[in-house]
Amino acid sequence: MPRGNGKAEVEEQHLDADHELPAAAETESQQAASRDEATDRVSEIEKLRSERDALLDRLARMQAEFDNARKRAAREQQEFREYALADMIKSLIPVLDSFDRALASSPEKSEFHIGVELIHKQLQDALAKLGVRPITAEGELFDPRFHQAIETVDTRQVEDQHVLEELQRGYKLKDRLLRPSMVKVARNPKT
Repeated sequence: MPRGNGKAEVEEQHLDADHELPAAAETESQQAASRDEATDRVSEIEKLRSERDALLDRLARMQAEFDNARKRAAREQQEFREYALADMIKSLIPVLDSFDRALASSPEKSEFHIGVELIHKQLQDALAKLGVRPITAEGELFDPRFHQAIETVDTRQVEDQHVLEELQRGYKLKDRLLRPSMVKVARNPKT
């Protein structure tokens, strides 16, 4: 195999040596690029995590708002039902008053009287199932939240500011006042 002069070989080796230096520099630049790429990936991961956390926080807030809206709607619906029920019961209270007057005016125990008592009891039981309760008044301390004073009577038979007599029964629906009891209140004269 013919070989060229030695000068050509030396030049080829010299060229190979020149090409090796850029290859080492190329490796360093690749490492720097991969470090930059890794840094970019880490920053992108952090960015995605913060976006995820923000979305999860937003989801939790929206879910809480939805739960609050659902509870508020249920509460408003219940209040509406109770308000409608209260209006209906207020229209039945005069019927109870009529039963009370009819029973008070007929002291004899005839079959008719017993039948009216049974109907009155049925109506009271039905209203009690709905949460209607009569307000106790006679003998109780006067309470302006539940009693309406029609008259004050000077007497020593009952303690001062106690209900002497109930003129008209009052009613409550659960904790809501439907009608106050109309009462006579005792006043002890100072002598």
